[in-house]
Amino acid sequence: MEPMNPSSDYIIRIYRYKKDKPQIFVGVVEEVGRKGKRAFNTFDELWEILNSSKKKESKTKALSPGRRE
Repeated sequence: MEPMNPSSDYIIRIYRYKKDKPQIFVGVVEEVGRKGKRAFNTFDELWEILNSSKKKESKTKALSPGRRE
């Protein structure tokens, strides 16, 4: 059985940030080794992107064909 890697590497680019409203900022997230980028406009959206990537990775590993428990 292959050990599950709980960590992933990300590149987070922040393009706009309001000093008087720190909860609002604009940027993109890239997961190293994967195609595509995901945009965010708030800290909550960034948090959701980072957490959803880990959930998808866990599901993908659990559902991989030929995987034995």
